[in-house]
Amino acid sequence: MSGDELYLGTEPMRNGLELDPKAVENYFNHLFPFLEENLSITQFRGGQSNPTYRVISGKHAWVIRRKPPGPLLPSAHAIDREYRVLSALGKTNVPVPKTYNLCMDENILGTPFYVMECVNGPVYWDALLPGKTMETRGVVYDSMNASIAKLHQADFEFLELGDFGRPGNYVDRQLKRWGRQYLEADFERILEMDLLIEWLEERIPEQTQTSIVHGDFRLDNMVFDAERNQVLAILDWELSTLGDPLADFAYHVMQWRIPFDLHRGLAGADLFSLGIPDENTYLESYCKRTGRTEIKDWDFYIIFSLFKMSAICYGILVRIHHGTAASEHALKTGSLARPFAKLAWDQVLKKNLD
Repeated sequence: MSGDELYLGTEPMRNGLELDPKAVENYFNHLFPFLEENLSITQFRGGQSNPTYRVISGKHAWVIRRKPPGPLLPSAHAIDREYRVLSALGKTNVPVPKTYNLCMDENILGTPFYVMECVNGPVYWDALLPGKTMETRGVVYDSMNASIAKLHQADFEFLELGDFGRPGNYVDRQLKRWGRQYLEADFERILEMDLLIEWLEERIPEQTQTSIVHGDFRLDNMVFDAERNQVLAILDWELSTLGDPLADFAYHVMQWRIPFDLHRGLAGADLFSLGIPDENTYLESYCKRTGRTEIKDWDFYIIFSLFKMSAICYGILVRIHHGTAASEHALKTGSLARPFAKLAWDQVLKKNLD
């Protein structure tokens, strides 16, 4: 198994992450009294840090998303935050799965969990959308653009999410968080990372707007309608908070700067013949939808996003070094730390921003 097949669909529950089928059945019988058939439970293959399962009974299907077992950082894997933002956004035009119930009682399934709708449709892992028509690719990308614009325009105060994150200084706080993780690691340094931290610290733009941010908005975190090619549901809200929408959008758009042969990027591909909008066109669509005439400091936001991606990969490298991550996925992802840092610094040099 390779490529997209590593992430698509479900598989038997993995060792150490099994759910007790009887406990799930008892819980679901109270939650959904119409159940008549035994439940089948499989685990999604995708790379979520919170284990996610599909539960089927006859023609009905749901998703359980839970905290992983074992020692965890206090603020990590906050599935109650995921449930809260999904439930709030369910009242808006932002495409999210319907939520049913949050259970913080660890005695039920071993860790806290929530139950949500199982949205049926394709999930695409390759940004080039191989095998699709030009028209389909254009519709998919336009629907992604519309979806993140809707998210950034959602009224978080009206949705009672005013305390969902700290107001202001989002980029500054993110830079400190990821920079500290890199600088305090007992591992080899990357020259470009050292240069980037200093460069970014001196140029943090003023945050002029606050919105709900997804934190990891990308193609493979969405379910699409197989026929209409519209986004049906945005998934994986673990990193969601209140923050700078431009940083959130740039993290999504950085794939236009990533070579297509590096890591699900678009740079270097013949986008016109594929029917995929170029970066400027995609940017203009977002600005039109959000009422902007331009995005100041755009290159800063892109470079910051590439730095953040490098820092995430670097953290995986450190865990491999300390023996706490050893999977094939971890090795592959960790190896991207240096290329992403170099790519980010190349953007600085290319734009003559130093």
